[in-house]
Amino acid sequence: MAHQPHPDTTSIAVNCAVITVSDTRTFETDKSGQLIQQLLLDAAHKVGAYTIISDEPMQIQKQLQSLASNIDLDVIICNGGTGIAPRDTTYDAIANLLEKTLPGFGELFRYLSYQEIGSRAIASRAIAGVYQNKLIFSLPGSSNAVKLGMQQLILPELVHLVSQIRKNKG
Repeated sequence: MAHQPHPDTTSIAVNCAVITVSDTRTFETDKSGQLIQQLLLDAAHKVGAYTIISDEPMQIQKQLQSLASNIDLDVIICNGGTGIAPRDTTYDAIANLLEKTLPGFGELFRYLSYQEIGSRAIASRAIAGVYQNKLIFSLPGSSNAVKLGMQQLILPELVHLVSQIRKNKG
């Protein structure tokens, strides 16, 4: 049985950006990016930006730097490019930017994935952390992985983690 976090004492609408990293997806075919946005909106959060970019490390970092400079955004959620194929560079691009990491995110994501897909979960390089006072999450590109990560890890902790970052700023 999964443990539930302590309820948050405040309810805030978190302003998020969604980035899909893909060489092939379009706004019409990006089911995972659309799913992230819908789950955020269903949880009464906001989507302040949404884009699809190629799996190029410099492009990923440039996009993250641009979004991180937006004072209205709290969170950036990426999907795609977290595997080990030569074109999967999202993890490396993000890991090099993070000022603080949340190792438990990737560990728990792989644990939960293992329960669904077995040993293939070891190939996931899901990662999370903080960059310029923005919470960054990076999920695999499959819709099942996005649903699992959003529903079981990100959404239950989003308000708490953003509140923690805001405490540090103020």
